Amino acid sequence: MGVTRAPIAVALDAPNLATVTDWAREVGPFVSTLKVGLEAYLRDGRSAVDAARLAAPDCAIFLDLKLHDIPATVAGAARAIRDVAPDLLTVHAAGGSAMIAAAVEALPRTRIVAVTVLTSLTDADLVALGLQQEATASARDLAVRLAVEAVAAGAGAIVCSPEEVADIRAAVPSRDVLLITPGVRPAGADLVDQRRVATPAEALRRGADLLVIGRPITGADDPARAAEAIARDLTDG
Repeated sequence: MGVTRAPIAVALDAPNLATVTDWAREVGPFVSTLKVGLEAYLRDGRSAVDAARLAAPDCAIFLDLKLHDIPATVAGAARAIRDVAPDLLTVHAAGGSAMIAAAVEALPRTRIVAVTVLTSLTDADLVALGLQQEATASARDLAVRLAVEAVAAGAGAIVCSPEEVADIRAAVPSRDVLLITPGVRPAGADLVDQRRVATPAEALRRGADLLVIGRPITGADDPARAAEAIARDLTDG
């Protein structure tokens, strides 16, 4: 019996283009989405996207560049990848409404994804960076505020940690807006540099639409088997 593709974006943070291709081919039958990030895109350019798309043609392509600059520059960068035609493209929500709107206008056929607060940051980090006042420091509050503003500017998806996803769904009830959660780790997996995390099943229960999972799959001895196991747990649960 086959496995239904799970709502997982596998992060193809591979050391070379050949590995991008191998991972995409191995995990493609079990997941909905493949994520090409900075490492692969800066090294290989659109070849990384083309390789993933060719190896797993039924998967959506999530280009995770986290653009963050003045609106005109972000619009120009978005236009520069128009021919790459990613299904999703990330920008930083902290870039502001005008920047997000510029990306949306430049890439009308791509869902613009606004990244709220990186999952590697804690409340204490936000205070140290001056993004929150100590008495009221909360990654959750900041993420919700950024999400609401980003959606109002036209973002079609939000990236947030599993800890904030329920509050963001309450603040952004439209099911047309996808909630994407990194910081997802199977029970017992090494957290590495992630701080605000949950298991895949927990993240979905809290309201996530798409889970970003990288090292627990691609770092496994058999990425295909790891992807299949997580997908089966989610789709059979």
